[in-house]
Amino acid sequence: MSKRRYQRRKKSSIIKDLSAKILKTLNKNSQQAFNYKQVAAKLDITETNGKQQVIKELIELKQQQRIEEVSRGKYKIIQNEHYHEGILDVTSNKNAYFIADDLERDAFIPTINLNRGLDGDKVKVYVYRRRNNDRFEGEVIEILERAKTKFVGVLQMSKNFGFVIPDNPKMYADIFIPKQKINGAQHGDKVVAEITNWPDNSKNPFGKIITVLGKPGEHNTEIHSILLEYGLPYTFPEKVEKSAGKLSIEITKDEIAKRRDMRNTTTFTIDPKDAKDFDDALSFKQLDNGNYEIGIHIADVSHYVQPDTILEEEAYNRATSVYLVDRVVPMLPEILSNGVCSLRPNEEKLTFSAVFEMDEKAHVINEWFGRTVTYSDQRFAYEEAQHIIETKSNEIPSEISLTGKSYRVKEKIVNATLLLDRLAKKLRKRRLDRGAITFDRIEVRFHLDKEANPTGVYFKESKDANKLIEEFMLLANKKVAEFVGKNKNGTPTKNTFVYRVHDEPNIEKLAGLQQIISKFGYKINTNTRDDISKSLNKLLHDVHGKPEENMVETLTIRSMSKAVYTTDNIGHYGLAFDYYTHFTSPIRRYPDVMVHRLLQHYLDGKKSPKAAPYEKKCQHASEREMMAAKAERDSIKYMQVKYMQDHQNQEFKGVISGVTEWGIYVEIIENKCEGMVRIRDIKDDYYIYDEKQYALVGQATHNLLQLGDKVMVKVKSTDLERKHLDFELLQ
Repeated sequence: MSKRRYQRRKKSSIIKDLSAKILKTLNKNSQQAFNYKQVAAKLDITETNGKQQVIKELIELKQQQRIEEVSRGKYKIIQNEHYHEGILDVTSNKNAYFIADDLERDAFIPTINLNRGLDGDKVKVYVYRRRNNDRFEGEVIEILERAKTKFVGVLQMSKNFGFVIPDNPKMYADIFIPKQKINGAQHGDKVVAEITNWPDNSKNPFGKIITVLGKPGEHNTEIHSILLEYGLPYTFPEKVEKSAGKLSIEITKDEIAKRRDMRNTTTFTIDPKDAKDFDDALSFKQLDNGNYEIGIHIADVSHYVQPDTILEEEAYNRATSVYLVDRVVPMLPEILSNGVCSLRPNEEKLTFSAVFEMDEKAHVINEWFGRTVTYSDQRFAYEEAQHIIETKSNEIPSEISLTGKSYRVKEKIVNATLLLDRLAKKLRKRRLDRGAITFDRIEVRFHLDKEANPTGVYFKESKDANKLIEEFMLLANKKVAEFVGKNKNGTPTKNTFVYRVHDEPNIEKLAGLQQIISKFGYKINTNTRDDISKSLNKLLHDVHGKPEENMVETLTIRSMSKAVYTTDNIGHYGLAFDYYTHFTSPIRRYPDVMVHRLLQHYLDGKKSPKAAPYEKKCQHASEREMMAAKAERDSIKYMQVKYMQDHQNQEFKGVISGVTEWGIYVEIIENKCEGMVRIRDIKDDYYIYDEKQYALVGQATHNLLQLGDKVMVKVKSTDLERKHLDFELLQ
């Protein structure tokens, strides 16, 4: 890995980034006018040569109409439509895009105009149009708020100082570490470095090492690196663990008296085979009128995690559990997540429930919400419940049993499972008929040995048992949101609440998707909202089982808006719900804890609280959810690279899943691992990127390497630290 040389402090005849510094100074004092001496003084420029540069730069900025001369020799910034506040999205090639709500499109910012802005920073930017070009460009004039100051990387030592080379390709500057701030790290260690300052005359930020993670390539080092890169913790502070350990876990008679007692109702859980936290259970009872009472019971986390406590603060800061390839990093300490709050079989638990009376057609006749006490009679793995649904048998064979031994399920639980499956299918059909979009994505999973090395790849598919749970969780989430969010006459209330919303897709993004999928013979109808959802569902159905399935599904998801938490309800497009929230997973999602508290608040007949504090918490939860998703993707990519290290001489069939000016991405069909064939390594011709055809075009042969083409590849090299695979194109 090459080291960027540290630029030592020295007096220079040319002041770097002077225009940005002047603009930042005038921007901070936008109501005042300054002459060149005052500007120079604010910038600590005392030499005559420096002052001359200030005079020259002030004149140039005036000619560019970025500042105005309000009186002879006195200048003031022009606050006009050219100045915008927004977020930087830095690319791996060191340029960036500026994203602002008040811009019709993103502005391109070349490296030279970044002026020390880093990826994710909130910045103020001067935006302009290039001559004879419709494209917006910009220059960062002020960094308003750093997105992050801590970076994971590898330490490279010299005699009296070191550099941390960041893992993140979007971090374009290595971090200079003075010898006294090495914190015991050794050359080649993977570390977490924090930027402490960025001197004006330095090319590199200065920092200190705050954590030594270990040697690059070691499993725990790399997994912890992934978490810390996104600001996600991997251990609980001792005070949090102690606080959790002091909680009273006894279910007293007084507490039961405050709740609806449902311990005698048939209740069971269905979860993944390796799950440890069970935050939802279903109950079933046949009513005398022929209808069914269905209970969706959720761990009552808010009973144990109280406001203004250490546990509350930690849960809010984390906001979500993180699911990596080899581990779960929980939102709550294990004593809560896997113990007292987990709805384990044959144990009484405190729960928060949505109970519905439903008819044979899966219509809700009556509903009830409130705190309960429940008792789970049975724990099922999805495979066990699926076996019951497929065979209608109460005999669970040993090969799919949680215990590894065959056993019989009670008849009443078998009957409940079959009936709930029947109702779930009716709920699902109605939802799809209303325009809900179904992403039944195949998820990549790994068989791991005791050292967490991947020994094989398998795919997790959503079957009837998964969909049974999904439909009743969706029903509970929808009905809770409707209960708080709308009056009995259907009009919206003014009650503050936490919603899970999903905006309609962007037509321009759908047009881009159409351009790509048309090459495979698929199309999208964008005439109306209903047409969009129907054609997207048809696309996802038609592509199922095809080599291009994963690629098309990924591109389709990217064309959709992102679901977020907010107090401003706009409905959920993907689910075709006007009201939707997250009520069903408070063990692993902080918004669900907020929903439980607010629901109880309204059940107690209290007035609506102010929305602003909840909106702030919603934004935080949405951001943390996004970070967790990125960490999860990185852990999968890391494991894919690790897995492919042992398959370097094998040939694989693949599909071209991406085309760029520097090469093609290929996804291996049998294991979904993705790698790159670099354009310089394709030897049969000289290839040029054709953006319109999403292809590389051979200049002599006119051969096309196009999105979706099937190819044969072999692993050329693997890089665990960068989580990158290089392939060799064979055919």
